[in-house]
Parts: sequence; C-alpha cells; structure tokens
Amino acid sequence: MVDHSFADLSLAAFYDSLNPWGPGDDFYLGLVIGARSVLDIGCGTGQLLRRARAQGHRGRLMGLDPAAAMLVQARRECGDVEWVLGDTRVRRWDREFDLVVMTGHAFQELVRDEEILVCLRAVRAALGDGGRFVFETRNPGARAWERWTPERVYEITGADGTPVRVWHEVRGDGLAQGLVRFTENFEGDGWTAPRVSHGVLRFLDAETLEGFLTEAGLAVVEQYGDWGRGPLTPAGPEIITVARRA
Repeated sequence: MVDHSFADLSLAAFYDSLNPWGPGDDFYLGLVIGARSVLDIGCGTGQLLRRARAQGHRGRLMGLDPAAAMLVQARRECGDVEWVLGDTRVRRWDREFDLVVMTGHAFQELVRDEEILVCLRAVRAALGDGGRFVFETRNPGARAWERWTPERVYEITGADGTPVRVWHEVRGDGLAQGLVRFTENFEGDGWTAPRVSHGVLRFLDAETLEGFLTEAGLAVVEQYGDWGRGPLTPAGPEIITVARRA
C-alpha cells in the first residue's frame, strides 16, 4: 500500500519488500520497453527502470524522486539510469520523452490543486511528439482506505535479517475533502519503539481528474479500471489513465 517516498534511509530499505513486483508493474514494463525515452516521476527505488534496463532497454531512462534515501537504493542496484533528485516544481524538460509514467499511486501524493497542475504542465512540456503520459490513481469508489487498519499486519525481513511488522492506520474519519491521512508503522524485534511514517493521499474521481488534465493541456486517450485493461466501473480498484498533449 506504500505510496509516499521515505526520507529515512532505514525505512527506504523496506520499500521493495513492501511493494513486490505485481500486475501493475508488468503493465508499465511493457510500455517502458516499447518507448525510446522514459521519465519515471516519483520513481522510488527505481524497480521499474531497473527491470527495464535488465531486460534490454537501451534508450534513455530517467528516474525522478524527491527523497534522497530512495535514490540511494536505486543507485546501489543500477548505475546505468539517470537518477535525479527533485520534483516537477524544480525540474523542467522540453519534449524529451516518448513516455512519462507515475506508478505506485504516486500521483495521489499531489494533494493541492496547484501541485497537480504544476506536475501536469511539466509532464506536458516533457512529452515529445506522439508521447504518452500514463499513471494511475485509486478509484475513490472502491474506498481502499477502509482496509488500511492495524489488524492487517505485513511481515517483512530487514537487511540484517530482523523480522519487521508493518501496519497502516487511517487518521480521523477516513476520506475528508478528498484527502486520507494515515500513518505507516514499523516495529522490529529489538527496536526500542516503532518507527512511524506519516502520509496524505488525495482521491480524485475520473471526472475531476480529467478536468485537471484538460486545464494543463493534456487529453485523455484511454482509461482502464484494472491492470487487465478492463473498463472503468464505479467501484473498480483503479483509474489508469493514458493521456497525450491536447
């Protein structure tokens, strides 16, 4: 369920264990392999671009993330990718990429209207002729946050072999003004206290999302409700969007 980038290097080391490769990664990997140049915004530890390079992608791959701890993990695993510290508020491109992606529900970390528009305008500027922007958000109709409870504990293993238990807890009443605030809690054997990471995610319905894209000069090409490219449904899990320059 992890979406946000950990600033703490000790927590960033758990990211890949908490987010094992899945159908969404396969979906994006096929797109990346088929594109000459790719920008991954909010790349985290770089799983997607690392896998693409390992499978023979020879074009330009750039991963952008605001958390240095995540990029430490990325560089440690693969040096043959442009790993860039920062975000779309400070980085700019001029029609340099065939494909821009935001995976792992990273788009939902943009919580203010202006943050969303700044990001989308930067994406538009980065797309070359015929380029595509592909990203996903959780469908608010599926009410995923109701399953983020302390009773759902994930067991992972730290780099030193220490068992670590991870659980999530929603703060407040759940969805409020489109936002869900939550904590991600880590507890390891021998630790003096749990480590806590705080997060806020914004949930947008398809209509509101399209409004932001239109305002930023982007147009929806396709939308899917799941990783099998099924149609959008009111309570389907995902809103997967393919957009281009309007």
